[in-house]
Amino acid sequence: MMLTSRSNLRVFVGYDSREDIAYQVCKASILEHNPGAEVYPLRLDDLRERGLYWRPADPLSATEFSFSRFLVPTLTDHKGWALFMDCDFLVRHSLDGLWDYADPEKAVCVVKHEYEPTSLRKMDGQAQRRYPRKNWSSFMFFNTAHYLCYNLTPEIVNGESGMYLHRFMWANDNAIGELPPTYNYLEGWHTRAQVADPIAVHFTEGGPWFDGYQNVEYAYEWNRTAGRVRASER
Repeated sequence: MMLTSRSNLRVFVGYDSREDIAYQVCKASILEHNPGAEVYPLRLDDLRERGLYWRPADPLSATEFSFSRFLVPTLTDHKGWALFMDCDFLVRHSLDGLWDYADPEKAVCVVKHEYEPTSLRKMDGQAQRRYPRKNWSSFMFFNTAHYLCYNLTPEIVNGESGMYLHRFMWANDNAIGELPPTYNYLEGWHTRAQVADPIAVHFTEGGPWFDGYQNVEYAYEWNRTAGRVRASER
């Protein structure tokens, strides 16, 4: 299952102009624990300028990167493995363990949550939608050279439905590898009894940068990183 050679991890982070601090903290936390990583924001204006994204704004999309995440195989020219994660993550440890799951037979590896959100609202009052495989696409370790990743052309990403993309209808079920929940710990749903020391915490219902979420689990660590980010900008 393991790759014979490992390269520096390439990480593409969803960018939402309404949550710049979330992206900055996510990036800082990645680099703190993975100093050799290459981190790239998925900015819609940049992707539109490059002719890779032309999808009209979707009022049902919770973030600006709801669909652009599936451009990662194209952005890497289908070479090697690359990670996508939402911006509302805090990385707490090294991500090097991902390479242990880099099975060449898999097109993508995810944490296969069976998640049922308890709240009808999240973040800044947006509707919390329920659908199969929810949150699987929030942290995806792509085998970008796999033949199934060639299904994710810019035309498909811009033209297909959210159901097709987020429910992984572009990949065979047996080509979707499974990661342990430590890589996508859903704050407010997972517990420390299930995952004692998560590698990556996902503030899926709302993070400390939103009113009303300042005291969620792992908020202290997020704020500590945010403090360093803000101090470096002065």
